Amino acid sequence: MPSLPLQKPSTFARRLREVRLRSELPQDKLGVLAGLEESSASARMSRYENGIHEPSHKFVEAIAKVLGVSTAYFYCGDDRLAEIILAYSELPEHKRQALRQCVTELQ
Repeated sequence: MPSLPLQKPSTFARRLREVRLRSELPQDKLGVLAGLEESSASARMSRYENGIHEPSHKFVEAIAKVLGVSTAYFYCGDDRLAEIILAYSELPEHKRQALRQCVTELQ
């Protein structure tokens, strides 16, 4: 029987795995912290990370809140811009304001 070609994970799936690993959270713990039942959290998060299913936007917001990132990070098609979004998420508010001022001056 011929094997099926491997499908590249979606941008969302790839970014979810990257930021979860960066946060050093296991799938089940992230799922529970984002509001899933403990009994199904690991399996559901695995399906999201493998691109089998994609969560609702509301659940992505919950995941983003737990991980301390913007929901935009998960969907951004440009890897460089996604890195900027991730870095921005980690900045304190006064540095976010300074960054915004720098961007305004570049325009």
